[in-house]
Amino acid sequence: MVFNMNNEPIPLTALSRHKHGKIVQIIGGMGLQRKLRIMGIREGQKISIVSRQPFRGPLTISINGNHLTIGRGMAFKILVEEI
Repeated sequence: MVFNMNNEPIPLTALSRHKHGKIVQIIGGMGLQRKLRIMGIREGQKISIVSRQPFRGPLTISINGNHLTIGRGMAFKILVEEI
């Protein structure tokens, strides 16, 4: 569990399950950013973690009423502010 007193951006992987965050930045090349935007993951969107698979497996997230599964490496590059 991560306690962020200053409300600074944290990686999506550090967001607690069923907590909501707002995407503030996507760190990565144009290919990653394009792929995430096609999936509906972009700055300003509200996002939450639905489930985490064990052994560093993928995360299931909820965004815009849709559930998506993304890898932890990709999720680590999505910075969020907890809301």
